[in-house]
Amino acid sequence: MKPTIALFVYDPKCSVQCLNGMMRALGEYYDFRLFSKNEMEDGFFDGVDMVAFPGGIGDSETFHTLLRANKRAVTRYIEDGGRYLGICMGAYWAGSHYFNILKDVDAVQYITRPNTDTRRPHAKDLSVTWRNTDTTMFFYDGCALVGDGEYEIVARYNNGDSMAIYQDRIGLIGCHPEAEPFWYNSYSYMRGRYQSHHDLLLEFVDELMTR
Repeated sequence: MKPTIALFVYDPKCSVQCLNGMMRALGEYYDFRLFSKNEMEDGFFDGVDMVAFPGGIGDSETFHTLLRANKRAVTRYIEDGGRYLGICMGAYWAGSHYFNILKDVDAVQYITRPNTDTRRPHAKDLSVTWRNTDTTMFFYDGCALVGDGEYEIVARYNNGDSMAIYQDRIGLIGCHPEAEPFWYNSYSYMRGRYQSHHDLLLEFVDELMTR
């Protein structure tokens, strides 16, 4: 029986493109249960192995509007030992202004960080190091994970900031390993640069499942 991931979606604030990319990367090995801003029924998380929040266009106001009905259910699920996966906006949402589930680490805008290699929040193919291997990955105003807490670093940006981490049963990624070819082809300056990182996302999620 496949493990089950509860995926949040509310397009465009929480992107269907990101959700579809995650499902294509993980679907052979995971089942999915979708939820949105409407209040979940009792027992929704029964049998769920992980809750996941993909990328999108979300600020503090967006978060508190979309999660008003379900924030407590999500935090209770995590407090009870559930796993949390956040990509880009979903990684921000683990931070202190949102779910506030991290310990002595926060998700902050990479474009504002010292020695960042980008100051603009538009789509780009950004250089990162994943498990000591240099690569490039789709980026759109993603977060850096910074702080003095204990966490395992999986990937870094060029300036050394953490781009992907595990902390306990929380896994966060600032870039978009779920990206698909049309994401790149939508921008003339990125055509022909796509390389799939679905295998990295699957490995990341598989390891999170062991925690």
